[in-house]
Amino acid sequence: MTRRALVVGAGIGGLAAALALARQGFGVDVFERAPALQEFGAGLQLTPNATRALARLGALAAVREIASAPSAVRVLRGADGAELARLPIAGAERRWGAPYLTVHRVDLHRVLAEAAAATGQVALNFGAEVAGAASEPEAASIGVKRGAISQRETGEAIVGADGLRSLVRARLGRGETDAPRFSYRVAFRATVEAEWVARRWRDNAVTLRLGPRAHLVHYPLRGGSLINLVAVIESNGRSAAGSQTIGDDPWDGEADRQALDRAFRDWSADARDLIAAPKRWRAWPLMLRPPLDRFAFGRIALIGDAAHPMTPFLAQGAAQAIEDADALARRLGVTNGVEAALAAYSADRVARANRVQREATMQGRIYHLSGPFALARDLTMRALGPEGVLKRLDWLYAA
Repeated sequence: MTRRALVVGAGIGGLAAALALARQGFGVDVFERAPALQEFGAGLQLTPNATRALARLGALAAVREIASAPSAVRVLRGADGAELARLPIAGAERRWGAPYLTVHRVDLHRVLAEAAAATGQVALNFGAEVAGAASEPEAASIGVKRGAISQRETGEAIVGADGLRSLVRARLGRGETDAPRFSYRVAFRATVEAEWVARRWRDNAVTLRLGPRAHLVHYPLRGGSLINLVAVIESNGRSAAGSQTIGDDPWDGEADRQALDRAFRDWSADARDLIAAPKRWRAWPLMLRPPLDRFAFGRIALIGDAAHPMTPFLAQGAAQAIEDADALARRLGVTNGVEAALAAYSADRVARANRVQREATMQGRIYHLSGPFALARDLTMRALGPEGVLKRLDWLYAA
C-alpha cells in the first residue's frame, strides 16, 4: 500500500517537498488555496547549496535548461559605482560541488511542478484551503475547504509549506509571541527588458550595490532577455510599500515610486537609471518570526518560510526551503517511524536554518551601513580580496 503525505502549499518549498517525497515512494497530495499555479514573481539566485539539493531531487538538469550561470558577483559602492569586490563564481562546481545559477521564479516553479507530476505519485489540489491540522498516534489529518464543501484528509505526515503566515504553524499553538513582525525594511522587485538597460549592465553577472539604508541587486534572466532588479530600503512602516498593507500577499503591493526614488537620489547615475528603467515595481514589507527550536511536532513538519522566514540578504529563502524538502524526504526514507523521521529531520535542520536566518539579518545591517562604518566595511572587503570573501561563504554553499 502506498504511503501518503499531505503537503500544505504549492510554492517552491511545497513542490520540492512533493517531488522529494514521491521519490521516496510516497503518494503526495498538495493542497493550495490559490486557483492555479501562481504566474508571478521575479528572479532568484540558486546558490550551490540549493542546486546540490536539486540534483539529489533529480531536477537540476531541467533547471539548468532555463537558468543562467553567472560568471561573477560584483560588489559596487552605490554612491559612485566604485568596485569593492569581484567574486568569480564560474568555478562554483569546482569549489562547492554544485553550480551557482540565476532563474526566474515562475520558471523554477514550473519545472518543479512538472517534475512532481511526472512521478505519477503527486496530485496538485488547487482552490483547496486548509482549515486545520492535527497529529494523532496513527495518522495525521487536515481539514480542507473547497468553496462550501469541507472534508477531512488523512495521511502519514503533514508538511507545512504554507509560508510566512503558515496556518499549520499557527495550529501548533505557540501564541502571540510567534506572530510575524515587520523588519523595518521594504523590498522592491521588477524585471525589465534588457534593451532598456545600458549595455554594460547586461553581462552575465550578479551586481550588488551598497549604500546607506539601502541596496540594489541586478542580474540577467532568461538568456539575457530580461534584467532582474531588487531594491531594499529601510522604512518605518507602510508608506514605502505603497498600496500594500503589511502582511498582504507579497506580489499584490504596488510600489511607492517616490519612496524608491528618494532612497536612491544620492546614488550614482547608473544606479538611478536602473531604478528608473522598469515601468512598474512591486513592493512588500520584509517580515520576521522568532526562531523555532524544532521544525517537527509529532507527524507534522514545517519547511521553508513556515519554519524559518528570513530576510533576502544571503539569497537563501528558496534555497533553504529546497534544502528542507530534500532533508525531510531523505529522513523519511531511512528512519523507521514517521514521528522519529520527522524528529530527525528537525534535528538535522534547526541549527543550520536558524543560523542562516540570523546571518541574513546581520548581512542586511552590513549592506546598509553609512559613514565611517561603511568605509570600514569597504576597506575590509578590499583587504580580504576575492578569495577571502569566498571563504566566508564556504560554510553556506558547501554544506
